[in-house]
Amino acid sequence: MNDAHGIVTIDTGFQRPNFDAAYLIVEHGRGAYVDCGTQHSVPAMLDALSWQGLRPQDVDWLILTHVHLDHAGGAGALMRMLPNATLAVHPRGAPHMIDPEHLIAGATAVYGEAEMSRSYGEIAPIDAARVREVGDGETLDLAGRPLLCIDTPGHARHHLCVWDERSRTWFTGDTFGLSYREFDNAHGDPFVIPTTSPVQFEPEPLKASIRTMLERDPVAMHLTHYGRVGDVARLGEDLIDQIDAMVALAHEAQGHADRHARLVESLAALYIDRARIHGAPLTPEEVRALLAIDVELNAQGLEVWLARETAARRPVQVR
Repeated sequence: MNDAHGIVTIDTGFQRPNFDAAYLIVEHGRGAYVDCGTQHSVPAMLDALSWQGLRPQDVDWLILTHVHLDHAGGAGALMRMLPNATLAVHPRGAPHMIDPEHLIAGATAVYGEAEMSRSYGEIAPIDAARVREVGDGETLDLAGRPLLCIDTPGHARHHLCVWDERSRTWFTGDTFGLSYREFDNAHGDPFVIPTTSPVQFEPEPLKASIRTMLERDPVAMHLTHYGRVGDVARLGEDLIDQIDAMVALAHEAQGHADRHARLVESLAALYIDRARIHGAPLTPEEVRALLAIDVELNAQGLEVWLARETAARRPVQVR
């Protein structure tokens, strides 16, 4: 899909259709990708380029919102195909793109080698000379089109979002939550939930990042999961409200013997209730199925944050 501002939404094919998006911005015959999916996504990324009449050598930038593998796992493989492109990434994420050894080891410990190969493919290193660390407030130039990058912690400490003044839209990675099209109501209004996946979720920074993006009065947000959404003021309020509700549920579950199971169930109930109020055309069972992975990851992220918060509050013993 190509809009009036030269923004192309690319389905990376990760997990299922309409789950994981990357974007191509086209300006005066030059291109910039925002996120890239996995190694398995490279053909779709190149096809999108060809459909716009561009060649791999016409791409100036591959911008990563953050280095979680569903967004950035294919960066090394894609950069091999883009001879003139520079990888733009948060300073905290750059070392993992240059040497992904720790990224691979950590993900393999969680998923196993077979699942890593199936879902992500090869995670290739990128020559440090082709990597640009992008600081808060830094602007990248795409054939005269400014792309402003800002630091947006909360989902991850290596997260940035990209403001495109031409379209007055943000490319939000995971900072502005998840909005799957199956949840759109009869009026086409989007439904959104936060993503608090491990291991760097921080509620107050995440709410601050959302508010910072809303200050520019954007007309739309380009989410990785999934696609362009409008009605952003309402969605932003919903996200902040849900973050507070999810934190409260984490605290409520803290003292229970099976904390994780209780938190998974309470999160699912929260999203089912909100989807019903929104008018999403889904049964509770369908909501559970579509959000199963997200509920599990959100619960894990909340638990990691809760453990970190508890440890920070623990008094230091003087011996």
